Amino acid sequence: MDRMLFTAMSGAKQSLDQQAVVTHNLANAVTPGFRAQLMELQAVTVDGEGLPTRTSVRIATSGADFTQGPVTRTGRGLDVALDGDAWLAVQASDGNEAYTRRGDIQIDGNGMMTVAGHPVIGDGGPLMVPLGSEVTIGADGTVSVVEEGQDPDTSAAVSRLKLVSAGDAGLERGEDGLFRAPPDGTGVSQPVAADDAARLVSGALEGSNVSATEAMVAMIDNARRYEMQMKAIDSADDNAQRANALLSLQG
Repeated sequence: MDRMLFTAMSGAKQSLDQQAVVTHNLANAVTPGFRAQLMELQAVTVDGEGLPTRTSVRIATSGADFTQGPVTRTGRGLDVALDGDAWLAVQASDGNEAYTRRGDIQIDGNGMMTVAGHPVIGDGGPLMVPLGSEVTIGADGTVSVVEEGQDPDTSAAVSRLKLVSAGDAGLERGEDGLFRAPPDGTGVSQPVAADDAARLVSGALEGSNVSATEAMVAMIDNARRYEMQMKAIDSADDNAQRANALLSLQG
């Protein structure tokens, strides 16, 4: 009976974990540049003496869907949609460099350009612009400003956004939602070199690549799977109680 209990319990736990991933994706269905998390399950045989019939469930693959989301024109000068395989470099909370596809850039009270609270990296580090200036971003990431009270013809380039390119397998999602290069032999994630050929579209935003409809269907599927596994546990428990009752009668 423990075989049935073990298998159902293992499946129920992984169903809950998968439901958490789907819920997280659904919550970010409208987050600019969000990449859906992926989680695939696989049945495996439990190794050990006397356990050839026990089966467990484990995560087979866990990563991100790098499919590009829909691009929408906003007309806002600080909104950028990364083109192709380009990524925007930002400074993570630990001070290290990370990458995102989110492009709704903001300017804080100190003149620092940020994305979701993370400083945007330009030439030489976090990028800052004069407060009150009019900021424009070119297709190659060049940031130009017209200071307050100045003629529009006085536009001057102050820095350039760091844009990088990496293949789908070249970046890994962190717990903070930002992406980084895989750790090297020393376990440290090294910054990716800037790609001068990377381009962006100013005045537009890339949306999330999460399909709300597919996420809702996945949530229902996971809930039903979890319910089925819990029923299997109840059935195993009921069968065990009936077997004990029969043994007690025979005794």
